[in-house]
Amino acid sequence: MGNWPDLWLMRHGQTEWNAAGRMQGHMDSPLTALGRTQAARQARIMAPVLADPGIARIASPLGRAVQTAGIVFGERPYATDPRFREISVGAFEGRTRPELEAAFPELFAESWLGWYDRAPGGERLDGLRARVTAALSDLSGPAAIVCHGITLRMIRLVVLGWPDNRLEELEVRQGAVHLMRDGQHQMLV
Repeated sequence: MGNWPDLWLMRHGQTEWNAAGRMQGHMDSPLTALGRTQAARQARIMAPVLADPGIARIASPLGRAVQTAGIVFGERPYATDPRFREISVGAFEGRTRPELEAAFPELFAESWLGWYDRAPGGERLDGLRARVTAALSDLSGPAAIVCHGITLRMIRLVVLGWPDNRLEELEVRQGAVHLMRDGQHQMLV
């Protein structure tokens, strides 16, 4: 377990593809009305934190994270970092889970999230871990980060010093803020 700064982690709000059950990976779809409401909830939670000018503000460059960051950070400038984008699911991007389960039952038989490591043409969890760890290592202090579901889980695994096979143990809620401080997790809702 590393010595990490305080992190306020946010998953982007619900998107049209989230609502339709489509895998996004590096592809994108806009926030729904519910997604914009979730981002506004995160903005309210984060308001006192973001009043501190020493908090770095960072978002994945994917559109759904940028749209959420625009709501959360408001007029405050923020950086984008491609190392916080979602894991690529290769050939599965744009497809629904039920159609993928029917076409690739062996990939979905073992666990709910384990298929992310085996999507044809996709990124692997060790690659995601490496890029997230590099991004976290570059932080010079506390940061508010808007990213994605699997990426947010991986950030928490890195901070907690846990192996990839514990990915499924970590809940991620749209509209919540996941605070990582002193090696501990707290969900702010």
